Amino acid sequence: MSANTYTSISMDEARTIFEQDGDYIIVDVRRADEFAEGHIPGAINIANESISTEMPSELPDKNQVIYIYCRSGNRSKQASEKLAAMGYTNIIELGGIIDWTGDVEY
Repeated sequence: MSANTYTSISMDEARTIFEQDGDYIIVDVRRADEFAEGHIPGAINIANESISTEMPSELPDKNQVIYIYCRSGNRSKQASEKLAAMGYTNIIELGGIIDWTGDVEY
């Protein structure tokens, strides 16, 4: 049995997806203070540092489509790896909000 992995797409691809309603969750894995400075509309905040070996309560469905990003792409990759290792099956890593060209929510 192979280990679960995640997919990576660009912020431009993500923006196109987020323009449509869909059954997905957007997760910002930056710290709460960074999240408060501006995030992708509709995103929830689960700091990468808080993700360890237990399922985050905000993500009860391991088959849910989950988009993950951070500031530059480093923490989003770490968080994606940790969630995939927990058995999440639809993790899509977006990189960093520094590459986001859409609207920002505060």
